[in-house]
Amino acid sequence: MLSVLRNRTYRHLFVAQVVALAGTGLATVALGLLAYDLAGADAGSVLGTALAIKMVAYVGIAPVVAALAHRIPRRRLLVAADLARAGVALALPFVGSVWQVYLLIFVLQAASATFTPAFQSVIPDVLPEERDYTRALSLSRLAYDTETLVSPVLAAALLALVGYRWLFWGTVIGFLASAVLVVSVVLPGAVLAARGNPGKADAGSRSAGARSAGARSLAGIRLFLSVPRLRALLALDLAVAAGGAMVIVNTVVYVREELGRPAGDVPLALGAYGGGSMLVALLLPRVLDRVADRTVMLPAAFAVAGLLAALAVVTTAGGGAWRWPALLILWAGLGAAGSLILTPGGRLLRSAVPPADLPAAFAAQFSLTHVCWLLAYPLAGWLGATAGLPAATVALAVLALASAGLATRVWRTGATVARPAIAPAPAPAAVTVRPHRRHARRPVHRRPLHAPSGRALVRHHHHRHPAAP
Repeated sequence: MLSVLRNRTYRHLFVAQVVALAGTGLATVALGLLAYDLAGADAGSVLGTALAIKMVAYVGIAPVVAALAHRIPRRRLLVAADLARAGVALALPFVGSVWQVYLLIFVLQAASATFTPAFQSVIPDVLPEERDYTRALSLSRLAYDTETLVSPVLAAALLALVGYRWLFWGTVIGFLASAVLVVSVVLPGAVLAARGNPGKADAGSRSAGARSAGARSLAGIRLFLSVPRLRALLALDLAVAAGGAMVIVNTVVYVREELGRPAGDVPLALGAYGGGSMLVALLLPRVLDRVADRTVMLPAAFAVAGLLAALAVVTTAGGGAWRWPALLILWAGLGAAGSLILTPGGRLLRSAVPPADLPAAFAAQFSLTHVCWLLAYPLAGWLGATAGLPAATVALAVLALASAGLATRVWRTGATVARPAIAPAPAPAAVTVRPHRRHARRPVHRRPLHAPSGRALVRHHHHRHPAAP
């Protein structure tokens, strides 16, 4: 899997992703402490609102940025997003009210909604071979899982030495390092939707620029509606959100309230979730070399539903020490099932979309995936708080099962490639050349035994094109 790191461009981009994720993890810990510092007992509502703002930014900003990104070189766009995120992180230690947190979080997540889809659309061009791209997807999944495990540990070590506001400086360093790494490589140019006469490139650019940004922002969404495999991918993302939301929102409730465990067991449960995902990310590339994506992803979605149903049984059971290891096993299973779906998702999207539409498609997936999380978070949180954890678990299990069934129904075997989501500029009218009547039906010699001699060529040319008088 590490062989793809021999590619210098991808190696720099991967390290940029890792350091940016490390900075994001530090900011997550620091933001929670900042919310508690500003709101006290209401810190949970502050974080919930900030999370909603994050999702709104992801859903609304990514397609619009994708609509305009064709006018900006991709390296410049990535660096600008990193610098914007670094600027927000630099301002966060100095905020003094909750509304300032909300404003800065929106700007930060808008920049992330710009960076992430653009970054995802670059990797297939850097690693055009399917085998290499599959390994890059696994490394990317591994980077996310590592951030989930390592960033809290790093933040805890730093908090033993400095105040939490200094963690934001670590975030600034991460984003600036990411920008430097992106600048250090030359990225391949984006594939154009229309290929024509190079001499008319300026006219084609003006034609593309004249298209409405609104139409471009909906281009990726139209792809998902037009290609069955992409509709199935969206349903599978909803199944992942159902399992992940239960883990993210209710781990502390299960550990502290349901099981009566100490606070130190909360990161252990989250570590089990990340560990299951990491294990699959390490082993999956070799599996995908031998089996189709569909064979892996669809059973994983049904596994999410089954694991949530088993969680409902554990939740309704009486006391017993067995429930703690059972919870760890279920959390690891949910992490593994989610990774089985998320890791091949980029391969599936790449195979279903024309190269020119990859930026719009990745941006649409980025937004639509977070719509799924917007649906799953309230079910896990609000329903769990009002109707109880068993009701929330059953509801999410039903949601995951319905999503898996829908994906199975719409995803049929066979290759289907989407039509370009953005219509190319009209090509010049083709000119039909009719052969001379005398030679219209003459057969073509496909396998000449030898090339004609120079004298024969001269005689043939004189016969076809006699000299002018």
